[in-house]
Formats: sequence, structure tokens, C-alpha cells
Amino acid sequence: MGTATGTGPAGRPAGPGAGGGAVDEYVCRRPAPALRPYVARYTGYLQTGLPPALHRGLPSPYLTLILTLDDRLTVAAHPDPRQPPGHYDTLLGGLHAAPALIAHEGRQSGVQIALGPLGARALLGPPAGELAHLDVPADAVLGRHCAELHDRLRQAATWPERFAVLDRVLPRLLRPERTARPEVARAWHRLLASGGTVSVPELAEEAGWSTRHLTGRFRTEIGLTPKAAARVVRFDRARRLLEARAAGAARAAGTVVAGAGAGELGLAALAAECGYFDQAHLAREFRALAGCAPSRWLEREHGTLFRNVQAAEGAPAPQWDVRGLTEEG
Repeated sequence: MGTATGTGPAGRPAGPGAGGGAVDEYVCRRPAPALRPYVARYTGYLQTGLPPALHRGLPSPYLTLILTLDDRLTVAAHPDPRQPPGHYDTLLGGLHAAPALIAHEGRQSGVQIALGPLGARALLGPPAGELAHLDVPADAVLGRHCAELHDRLRQAATWPERFAVLDRVLPRLLRPERTARPEVARAWHRLLASGGTVSVPELAEEAGWSTRHLTGRFRTEIGLTPKAAARVVRFDRARRLLEARAAGAARAAGTVVAGAGAGELGLAALAAECGYFDQAHLAREFRALAGCAPSRWLEREHGTLFRNVQAAEGAPAPQWDVRGLTEEG
């Protein structure tokens, strides 16, 4: 990891000023209470003076809304290979089961919002299923509200001010009456609570539906089938735990964990804890969903000067409520 420069007491970006060194800021905050049933977290990021890099945007249980603050976001490869590469001032991405590749030339900045899929109707209008495997300009869904939000974020000078903009603007978009079927919400919650280990027949039995009916309803609302969603939830939990433990080990050793072996990373124990058959199963899933082995992913994302903006370093996955959205406290 490159030189990290934190925020000042007021959260103002430190900037590349002092000594002309690299800037690598990463700030995470919970949304206002009115938004917490729908939005898991806000993330602000600012990087300058870093080497060009390629980042893997991994599958997770969230839709992703990104509003850039400076340079456009460059998506070199989308989860759906049929979608051509593109440059975005704002981006809204649905749930997906393959990695995206995001490139930068040494600088990037923006705000990322993690949105629960059952919050899509209330905040965006369409269900999350309509955005599955897609990345689109956010204004294609949010319309004029996107331009207002983007402009206000760019005018704000500090991370607290930017997050306050989100807290003021996003509640105006909410339509809490737009909800999914309760059977689908319960199935989604069960998947999250189990870490992706509950079976689809069990979910169907709890819903009082056939597995075929549940699968259709679930995919329409969430964007993935229950089986695919369980796979993503399980992978997301494993990835976060691996990241947290590697970061803890690096802090204890005073170095970056890069190129560590499976034994050093505790992959066998991690596989068992997260519901995989064995370490080989975990490695196969990592290759399928991240595009590389766990140790290789850590080396690329954390052994280089590029911070992974999908999760706070060392932070556990958020807890989700029975509506299938999120409540962190």
C-alpha cells in the first residue's frame, strides 16, 4: 500500500500538497437514519500521485452508485462482457456474479453509495432485477436528481459536507410504499443471515412457494437467482474476512501481506467458516467471482498502490434487517 494521508480534524481532504507525496484517502460513513433501511454506507475516496492501476470490482450484495468528484470513472471491462468499456461521470451498477475491471491513471476521486437491492424500488424506482449485470450512467435512472446530487457533491469542500449532501438529497427520492413481495424480502434476509449457506428448497418451503416460483420472483426483484445470490453472499463474506485478517496480520507485522501462502492466510479455516466444502472449493469460487486466487487478489489489491473501495479496511460485512435491506446499529 502506498503512502496513506488521512483527513484532518474536519475531514477536509489533505491534498497532495505536503512534500508532493501520494494521497490515498478513504472515508466511510453510515447514512442518515431515514436512509439506513435502504443504504448500507457511503464511501468517499481520493487518490492522487499513484501509479496507474487496474482494480477488480467484485460481486457483492449491494447495488453500487458512484458519483465522481474529478476525473471520469473508466470501466475497462464490465461484468457482462457484451457491454463495451466506457467512461462515466456517474455510474449505477446492479448485482453481478463476475468482476468488473476499473482503470485509473494515477488519480481518482468520488463518492460511492452501497444500496441494498430491496431498496432499489424505494430509492430508484425500478427493481434491482432491471439492473442486474449492468453498469449504466446514473442519470439514466435518477434523471434530473442525479445532476443536482452530482453538482452539490462537487461543490462541497469536505467529506462531512459531501455526506451531508447525500443525507439531504437522497431522502427526497424515497418512496417507502414501493416494496417487494414479503416472501422475497424474507428469502433475501435469510440468505444474508446465513452467509449464503441456506438451501434454495429451504427458502422455498419457508415462502410457501415452489422452488421454480421463488426463483422467478426472486430474480425479478433482486437480479440474481437465489442460488447465484447465495454464492455472491458467501463469497462477499469470505472476501471481507480474508481482507480483515490479512490487514490485521500486516499491521501486527508492520508490513504489507503480499504473496502470502494459503497456510499463512488461513484459507482452510476460512473455507470451513464460510460454508465451502474445502479450501479448493474456496479457491475455485474466488477464481470464478474475482478472476484470480485469494492470495493473488490480496497481492494485487493490497500489495499495490490501489485501495479497494468496496469495503473499509478490516471492516466486517454490515448486518441486514428482515426487510432485506440494512441496519448497522
